[in-house]
Amino acid sequence: MAHHVDLSAYNKLTERLNRFPQGAPPSKYLERILKILLSDEEARKVSLLPIKPFTPRQAATIWGLSETEAFKLLNELASRAILVDIHSDNEVRYVLPPPMAGFFEFSLMRIRDDLDQKLLAELFYQYLNVEEEFIKALFTEGETQLGRVFVQEAALKNSAALHVLDYERATEVIDTSEQIGISLCYCRHKMKHVGKNCDAPMDICMTFNSSAGSLIRHGHARPVDKVEGRELLAKAWEHNLIQFGENVRQRVNFICNCCGCCCEAMLAAKRFASLHPVHTTNFLPVVAHHNCTGCGKCVDACPVEAISLVSANDPHKPKRKQAKLDRELCLGCGVCVRSCPEQVIELTSRPERVITPLNSAHRTVVMAIERGMLQELIFDNRLLFSHRALAILLGAIFKLPPVKQLLASKQVKSRYLEALIAKR
Repeated sequence: MAHHVDLSAYNKLTERLNRFPQGAPPSKYLERILKILLSDEEARKVSLLPIKPFTPRQAATIWGLSETEAFKLLNELASRAILVDIHSDNEVRYVLPPPMAGFFEFSLMRIRDDLDQKLLAELFYQYLNVEEEFIKALFTEGETQLGRVFVQEAALKNSAALHVLDYERATEVIDTSEQIGISLCYCRHKMKHVGKNCDAPMDICMTFNSSAGSLIRHGHARPVDKVEGRELLAKAWEHNLIQFGENVRQRVNFICNCCGCCCEAMLAAKRFASLHPVHTTNFLPVVAHHNCTGCGKCVDACPVEAISLVSANDPHKPKRKQAKLDRELCLGCGVCVRSCPEQVIELTSRPERVITPLNSAHRTVVMAIERGMLQELIFDNRLLFSHRALAILLGAIFKLPPVKQLLASKQVKSRYLEALIAKR
């Protein structure tokens, strides 16, 4: 007799995922991905979990299980990187990360024999790279996006280096992290299974702090110290990889070392360039055209095709070319600086600084407001909403400009919230 699968469990899980500011549009490919990652009973149980972090006791209440039974299942899901377990103050809490950056990537961040990773990669490719709904929703809705680019520090000359802030440095993220985990690059691993990968290093995906702790604990990442973390940044620089990380100033959870051909963020930056899917650095390259030989190495190195070769309009050398930058496309990473053999490209400060949210809570609230989903955060399983969680949420709202505060109050239709905002 064929095993009956309750497809409604996966539909419910899809609905659950779409309560995040970063959702997962329904698709036949998404359903097949979820069926590989979770059994129908696991999908049903995960669909009942709150958006915010929760304890085994809270999960037990929701599932109608004993706390021991709930803990066993939660730990099983965490061991497969479906959930992230956060250990602090003699307490463990769990959270279901969004699909990206989250459990989609985690499934391919190590070689596993409990999954058909080739099939999974093929499904990811169809869902993320052929269909466009997921990537477009992830990277282009609202003004505030999931990730930002870090400037290549080696590309900064003394004058520009004076203007770079600590949170803009990938080295600062490494130096201030409690834990550092290194895993396989999900993007290049996925592309390898579909025969489209480049030869950039694979073992170079970085996670930090609580995310790293969970992935290390369950064997999805290997722990490294700060010295090796910096060495890997240098390796990324040598291979013209761009640092794309969480769009926050404090406690960054991930930094990917991205190529322009395999990595989702760089592909989105090219595919939806006019919608600004990735937050840039605070720098722009400037080409000293009178010294540019038109060799084209910067064109080849740019991960988002922001540089092209055009006529130098030289009457003495009519075939001479020179590099031309498209400022609207440029991410300000500085990869082009390293690639220039004549050293005629220099990073300069942008006229206006790019706004970066303070932390994950702040970014999540802003993204939710811009996408009309703040009510999902506030009214998500209100039984589990602690005073501490409410304080964090309201604190994030109070850091917003007045217009976004007003949008927040309208979305939740809360006189209490309006009164609190009015008193600030």
